Amino acid sequence: MERTKVGTVFKGNFMNQHIDRETKTIHKMIEIYCRDHHRENDLCTDCKQLLDYAEKRTKSCRFGKDKPVCADCPVHCYKPEMRKRIREVMRYAGPRMIYHHPLLAIRHLLDKRLKAAPL
Repeated sequence: MERTKVGTVFKGNFMNQHIDRETKTIHKMIEIYCRDHHRENDLCTDCKQLLDYAEKRTKSCRFGKDKPVCADCPVHCYKPEMRKRIREVMRYAGPRMIYHHPLLAIRHLLDKRLKAAPL
């Protein structure tokens, strides 16, 4: 009986860690993009709006703990305009992540190996 509870807690923690790491990664990417393009110390209004949207979409992902990186996801849950904006951010900030946040960048590359569960 005790084992089931521990297993359940572990699965929940893994899911939370995975989603939290995804959220942190996108936050750092948007920070890099905003700092270099909008010359803001804090996120500008547009980038804050994009971050809020991305966090909402990440946390409500239908794949849960099996969530693939968004670029490899078979379900495009972003609105077309927001998808265009986040792709622009990722194209710019992705290669720079290795210099600014190497551990997050490496974990993100490892996460790219995860495939989405069948629908």
